[in-house]
Amino acid sequence: MRTHNCNELRKDHIGQTATIIGWVNTKRDHHGVIFIDIRDREGITQSVFRSEENAEAAKISHGLRQEDIVRVTGIVSERPEIEGQSTVNPNIETGEIELVANALEVINRSEVLPFQLDKELSNEDLRLKHRYLDLRRERMSRNLKIRHRVAKSCRDFLDEADFLEIETPILSKSTPEGARDFLVPSRLNPGKFYALPQAPQQYKQLLQVAGVEKYFQIARCFRDEDLRADRQPEFTQVDIEASFITTEDIIGLIEGLLSRCFTESINTSINLPFPRMTYKEALERFGSDKPDTRFGMELIGLNEVFSKSEFKVFSGAIKDGGEVKAINAKNFACVTTGQMNHLTETAQLHGAKGLAFIKVEDGEWKSPIVKFFSEEEKASLTEAMSIEEGDLILFGAGDWQTVCEVLGRIRLECSQYLELTKDNDSLNFLWVTEFPLLAIDNETGKWNAVHHPFTRPKAEDQHLLDDESNFGDIRAEAYDVVLNGNEIGGGSIRIHESSLQSKMFSALGINEDQAKQEFGHLLDAFSFGAPPSWWCSSRFR
Repeated sequence: MRTHNCNELRKDHIGQTATIIGWVNTKRDHHGVIFIDIRDREGITQSVFRSEENAEAAKISHGLRQEDIVRVTGIVSERPEIEGQSTVNPNIETGEIELVANALEVINRSEVLPFQLDKELSNEDLRLKHRYLDLRRERMSRNLKIRHRVAKSCRDFLDEADFLEIETPILSKSTPEGARDFLVPSRLNPGKFYALPQAPQQYKQLLQVAGVEKYFQIARCFRDEDLRADRQPEFTQVDIEASFITTEDIIGLIEGLLSRCFTESINTSINLPFPRMTYKEALERFGSDKPDTRFGMELIGLNEVFSKSEFKVFSGAIKDGGEVKAINAKNFACVTTGQMNHLTETAQLHGAKGLAFIKVEDGEWKSPIVKFFSEEEKASLTEAMSIEEGDLILFGAGDWQTVCEVLGRIRLECSQYLELTKDNDSLNFLWVTEFPLLAIDNETGKWNAVHHPFTRPKAEDQHLLDDESNFGDIRAEAYDVVLNGNEIGGGSIRIHESSLQSKMFSALGINEDQAKQEFGHLLDAFSFGAPPSWWCSSRFR
């Protein structure tokens, strides 16, 4: 139906006859000469309708509306100068030419659109109701192409590294893996249910026992969780598992995979190797296990400054074994009352009782807590926090975990107010390592796996599994890869011995009978020579 797509014609085609087909993107009437931009998924070409070229086509073009589908045949011409001004459009790749139409066929008419495709739409209900129109927009179309290129790059890279792409079942047995399952009733077995996979974790472990050695899958995953910015009920992840490799092998593999994907999908090179940071250091400095390192505003420990302070909130927290930390939001002493209220509510939402602060304005420290500080404390605080005119100091006091996480959230909120990353297009990758193996649930008092129950403790920490009082100190052979404050992937080395896996289940409160019922298939497989293996998953949505 066409000789060229709408992003194909160039100056080399001038003088040739061409036919294009697509949607009417825009229409402009300049003194009886009609200009119509025609769009397909590849791009846009400008067509020109003049009565002297084809009176009938020019007449029909008057009645076209946006998103009508048309086919135009004409002569490729160089865009002319008008009154000494160039009409070249540098914003599109076909901007040096135009198609002077001598034939026009209306393939299909469009009703008036419910929203304009060239503008961002905040009404998500309207967007999703007309998703097919939303996907016509340039940004959405570009995203689909990038997603395709990423998937292809992953397949090509992993194939070259001798990985096998293997599909695992979608309908499977429900097992506890950290999130709620979507359940599917069985028609043949009334009252029983299949579960949709949260991830292919157990299948790929069994594939390692089977001797596959190197597996990958671009897998669809399902989790019955509340919606969040980085969590949806269903998503796609690149799932990888390999046997007989080291931590350095898998980190090198993932860095190479990401480098290939960014180069081939958006023509952007990334710096290798990625820096690394332990989980403890990430929380200590940035208050997050997925820190955005594009800006500073790091958490500063102030226990030495306030250990003997008359401000009992600080000294009391230190006496009870807790922490006093603060961040310096540079040039944010201009914070409004509304913004300050929001920051306080954010702190309280994440476990703090309030949010102490100091504004530095007109050479004065403005805060209800400053009256409790000695001159020595003020001097030490100034030095520790590098305090200057215009700064806003925000404090946290309490147990280490809560203080770090609260100030980490406040740090991100301040960065949004100050627009610290608005025009920053850098790609800051980071490995976060040595996650805790176990974390206690404050509501139930039970220990839960931070990643999942198959994650291996670091060799030097395995003995700590013998005593519950040490569970919080056990580090996992686990890692996440982070980009600009977003976790884009993670993984760990697996437990491959039945004895160690049983000890892990015991720590999680899973008794022998329950373990056999829920994970018997894995434990049985481990007894037949399971290899040491490492897994990684990278999510893209």
